[in-house]
Amino acid sequence: MPIRYWLLILTLGILWGGSFLMNAVLLRELGPLTVSLGRVGVGAMGCWVWVWISGRALRLSPRTVGGLFLLGIVFFAIPFALYPVAQRHLPSGVAGIVNAMTPVLVVIVSHLWPGGERATAARAAGVATGFAGIALLSWPYLSAGQMPALWAILTALLAPVCYGIATNLARRFRTLDPALLAAWSLSGAALFIMPFALLAEGLPRIERPETWGALLIVGLLLTSVGFTLFYWLLARAGATATSTVTFVAPVSAVALGAHVLGEPVLWEHLAGMAVIFAGLLMIDGRLFGWLGLGRALAGAAKDQPDS
Repeated sequence: MPIRYWLLILTLGILWGGSFLMNAVLLRELGPLTVSLGRVGVGAMGCWVWVWISGRALRLSPRTVGGLFLLGIVFFAIPFALYPVAQRHLPSGVAGIVNAMTPVLVVIVSHLWPGGERATAARAAGVATGFAGIALLSWPYLSAGQMPALWAILTALLAPVCYGIATNLARRFRTLDPALLAAWSLSGAALFIMPFALLAEGLPRIERPETWGALLIVGLLLTSVGFTLFYWLLARAGATATSTVTFVAPVSAVALGAHVLGEPVLWEHLAGMAVIFAGLLMIDGRLFGWLGLGRALAGAAKDQPDS
């Protein structure tokens, strides 16, 4: 794979890890639902500008648009609200580590999804290892009796569940132009979250320039540009290589939280992240391949009856 693709993966991972830092900045003035609304709203506007500039055809069937709206709700609106809710009680770095559980939850949801991909022995081992990492990550708060932080971790875990559902919903849109997919789904996310944000948190009032800066960064750079680049890279580098973004983003989130916000980094945070990474390597088969167990597990999977 060309070196420029790896550089783009590294850049995306660093940028998406920074989204948790941006959330922490936004939460100083905005509520979590308004943070979600701001991100998907600005992201949608950025995508529509790109669609207009690039001259893409806008017409889609009402059924397709409805499906994209549903996808946007599950893939963008709800997760982008869950993380800020959790970050009221968690450091941004810990929220970033929890986000690394996305492939783990995708395996579970896909296994349970009608017609979804069945979990192999290797993936089951990766799922178990991933949850072991979450348990290790939660240990400092459990031992200190910090129940709000524990509930926050569980709340943050719901976001990867949404991503698992969205991954299966998105199968029907594989042939759709990624720019249109992002524009319509982000628009649906904004329309969905808007009434909840206004009713629960009222009209936003932004007085700090850093809040405006964080909103533009998370909306335009991390959402509009980030997802456009991600889909472009996915078509060229493949899912396996592109999935390595998952390994970069948590490291970026922890580093930025520590150096910019002064968040403490406990050994349990680093150990939990390492264990989750091991689970991810099990899920995509790399760890077992390195250990020379890939063929044995593949053979065991073939011997299992379909459920």
